[in-house]
Amino acid sequence: MSDHIFDNPNLRFKDYIPSGKTTWQSPSNIALVKYWGKKPVQIPMNPSISFTLKNSYTETTVEYKPAENGFDLQFFFEGKRNETFEDKTKKFFKNIISVFPFINQLTFTIRSKNSFPHSAGIASSASGMSALALALCDIENTHFNTLKADNDFFKKASYVARLGSGSASRSVYGGLTVWGKSEFIPGSSNLYAVAVTDYVHPDFLQYRDTILLVDSSEKKVSSRAGHALMKTNIFAKVRFEQAKQNLKRLMDIMKAGDRQAFVKQVESEALTLHAMMMTSTPYYLLIKPNTLQIINKIFEFRNDTKIPVCFTLDAGPNVHLLYGRYDEEAVNRFISLEIKPFLSKKGVIQDYVGKGPEKK
Repeated sequence: MSDHIFDNPNLRFKDYIPSGKTTWQSPSNIALVKYWGKKPVQIPMNPSISFTLKNSYTETTVEYKPAENGFDLQFFFEGKRNETFEDKTKKFFKNIISVFPFINQLTFTIRSKNSFPHSAGIASSASGMSALALALCDIENTHFNTLKADNDFFKKASYVARLGSGSASRSVYGGLTVWGKSEFIPGSSNLYAVAVTDYVHPDFLQYRDTILLVDSSEKKVSSRAGHALMKTNIFAKVRFEQAKQNLKRLMDIMKAGDRQAFVKQVESEALTLHAMMMTSTPYYLLIKPNTLQIINKIFEFRNDTKIPVCFTLDAGPNVHLLYGRYDEEAVNRFISLEIKPFLSKKGVIQDYVGKGPEKK
């Protein structure tokens, strides 16, 4: 499949250039089977699957008007102009001119804010880039009427979000989402994500994700750099094949509603992700001592109570605690009594599986 399927030279204003504004709220997500390693342009080396979150989101307003001296853009984050985000977004917009040629005819003011603290172990690039992609698709549909069907709208938004951040492709859908070509998932693609909510037991769509904040400082190694190191990791090839099979296993597990098997598969994936970091050259370690303390406490709690609570990790030290709706009271008591001593001052963020982005 061509990586230029959404290029459209006809998306240029001819008779007049409009002004307007659109606001989208788009969630972050937490991967259950991890994407780690890619090739140009933002093509994953293995498929991944994630829960879309509800409370952890980015809200982005895109204002646009005719450009007097060519394309320009200003970016305000949490009310303050942010030149780092501005430069990154300008580069992103210039890279998608062939998809949205009208970008060159407009000047943009972007105002963005997160519902969660920066560096809280939540994928802000996923929520931020997906919100931007949704806003651009909304501008296209408003003025060109080209994305009337929801499937067309969100597929294109996922494609565009992927070009800004791979994991952002999964945030344009609610529930459970797969990004990356898999022979086991109908319609799956390396170019955009697909929703797979209809294929799983409804218990998993009510799962909770309590994010345990061990360390809220900036990561010492960026995800971009981590992906690049997979090119020379001697275990990479085996890992990519493992991830493909793990996706199949996890889909079968979730379809059957087997929460005990879910625990083993999800925790194995989390530890494998960090094993790849520790076996890269140069190697690096993002797990902190308190991360390990929390993981051991989870093992003890699960053994004592038989409640199938489990952890997963992103590329950082903070722990995502996943569990069913009806176990919420017991898990919250466990966190209060056993986990709080190992947390940073920011403590916990309570979240759960959500239904996807919203236009505000």
